[in-house]
Amino acid sequence: MTPFTPDTVLHAFLIFCRIGACLMLMPGFSSPRVPVRFRLMIAVGVTLALAPYVLPAFAHLVSPGPATLLRVVLAETMTGALIGLMARFFFLALQTIATAMATTAGLGQLPGLPVDEAEASAPFVTLITLTAATLMFVTNQHAEVIRALAGSYSRIAPGTPLDAQAGLIQIADRASETFYLALRVGSPFIIYAVIVNLAIGLMNKLTPQIPVYFISLPFVIAGGLFLLYFSGPEALSLFISAFSTWLARG
Repeated sequence: MTPFTPDTVLHAFLIFCRIGACLMLMPGFSSPRVPVRFRLMIAVGVTLALAPYVLPAFAHLVSPGPATLLRVVLAETMTGALIGLMARFFFLALQTIATAMATTAGLGQLPGLPVDEAEASAPFVTLITLTAATLMFVTNQHAEVIRALAGSYSRIAPGTPLDAQAGLIQIADRASETFYLALRVGSPFIIYAVIVNLAIGLMNKLTPQIPVYFISLPFVIAGGLFLLYFSGPEALSLFISAFSTWLARG
């Protein structure tokens, strides 16, 4: 049993710095639809749950001075923010490719409401991103997030200054991998856009007196919806599988 001392409270606060910064950027937990107080309660609850397992890692931080304490707080906060940002890249890449998919399907100009983000997106984009966030919780990836946070203390010791160069390399690698994944998810719609626009362009050249674009728009939308119906489940399954693999590997 861990003895309760003033240093224990301080170490618990340092744990909260990493966990709170991570959940502040983590998809799902950081949604504007989740009240701020509820997010704070989640961060405090996760901190208290992980504290008995993580506190031994803080054994070398006994009564640190003000300068040392400030350095450790900044290091823990930046470490947690880096973990949350890399996870958020998955959903940012998905949102980007979903916007492109909506445009190719002729649904990019429809007005939408801010559902899972602070800014309004097209209903097509909201459907994709909200489904991905729902799958994150349905497949228990939120528990994997907490497990990854607990495992991060074995890889990044408490108080270790964040290496800016290594952090930028990790962010660049994660951005590259997530946008490559996004291209795999949206590749059917990219191929569909090339074929449809080529066909519409040929029809417009053959019959310039007919407004081919306005006549073909309903058929383009119908084709996009059919494509979403057949490829959507597989694409989202590929996305959530890649996200869970990253959480497991760290």
